[in-house]
Amino acid sequence: MLRFLSLKFGRLYRCLKFLFVVSLFVILLMNTHNLFASFQKNELMDRRFINLNKCPACFGNSWCRKFMNGQISFESWGRLRFFDFFNVKNVYFAQYGEPREGTRRIVLKRLGSNQELTDIDQKICKRATGRPRCDLIQAMYKTEFSRLNGDVRLLTPEVVEGWSDLVHCPSQRLLDRIVRRYAETKDSGSFLLKNLKDTERMQLLMTLAFNPEPLVLQVSWPFAKYLGACGRMVAVNYVGEDLWSFYNAPWEKRVDLALQLMEIAEQLTNNDFEFALYLLDVSFDNFAVGPRDGKVIVVDAENVLVADKRLIKQNKPENWDVWYESRFEDCDKEACLSFSKDILCSRVNVDHNYYAICQNLLSKHATWRGTTGGLLHDPPTEIANRLEAMLDECANPKKRYGRYQAAKELREYLAQLGNNAR
Repeated sequence: MLRFLSLKFGRLYRCLKFLFVVSLFVILLMNTHNLFASFQKNELMDRRFINLNKCPACFGNSWCRKFMNGQISFESWGRLRFFDFFNVKNVYFAQYGEPREGTRRIVLKRLGSNQELTDIDQKICKRATGRPRCDLIQAMYKTEFSRLNGDVRLLTPEVVEGWSDLVHCPSQRLLDRIVRRYAETKDSGSFLLKNLKDTERMQLLMTLAFNPEPLVLQVSWPFAKYLGACGRMVAVNYVGEDLWSFYNAPWEKRVDLALQLMEIAEQLTNNDFEFALYLLDVSFDNFAVGPRDGKVIVVDAENVLVADKRLIKQNKPENWDVWYESRFEDCDKEACLSFSKDILCSRVNVDHNYYAICQNLLSKHATWRGTTGGLLHDPPTEIANRLEAMLDECANPKKRYGRYQAAKELREYLAQLGNNAR
């Protein structure tokens, strides 16, 4: 009886094994095209790869000639389509060559994952037809991106308010600045929409609605330099290694980087332009450090909210002049931030940037890739108590308006430590 059962189960096992092999063969046969495609090369002259075929539902074409002339080439793994599976953020390192300047490193971005880019297509179709799928090019001409034709003189806040973080609460002054500095047109320098071609206008508005990072980079500030775009591939200047690479750098280096981060927080919050730029996504991956000058630069500017302080003072919304304190949030996730966009848009004095930098990058509350302690971890014993007290008050203040004072004292103390180290 036992022998009979063992023979029966043996046959069943062989049968299942055979079916598995056959099924695997069928699956491979059905996906042969995808399998071979994964070993193909990514080509920057391929219109479909860079989504140039989707324009004007794209981010621009100012660098298309450089793409098509072969002036840009991928580095190492970026050439192989197989590795796109691991490149979730669609960020590529490349070499850009100019006859007079030589070759330099740049960064190419699709400004979103494959799914996020597919979502953009579906949203455009829904805006135009109410359906998630359509002829994308024709749909663009049926959206509000096209209805703002050459007869419209200005891009106004009523049209774009709430489209993205950049224009969650736009002012006319901000929009004029965005149009005037728009780098995807040869006639930049004017804030009049009529100076843009129809396709340029649609590209500007689509970028503003779906991923305004290129526009933030074009407005200057401490961000990576915007170079140009072709289709849905945007080129920016390569800054250097990300901030995380310096987590275990020598103490003096980390002090210098921390001081620069606090100065960035101050510059974005208080400046002569009276625009407050609030960083809504702050993590070690969003900053990079120059290899030569050691300068810290923001390299991910997708989630930046801009509030016009001049307009707030003029309109005087409720509690506009009351100092706002961001609420500390202690959570078990990476890069946690708590904020209200509406409050950021309606107060002149907001401590959000100090809070974001201290909590997510510098203090003991900073958590990233399974590590806690922040960039200023393990300070020298003789300064540990004083420094940690400042950092904790900056991240999680115990006194009213304590973060404002702690941020000021922290900048001064870090500068002092840096001078003593020289």
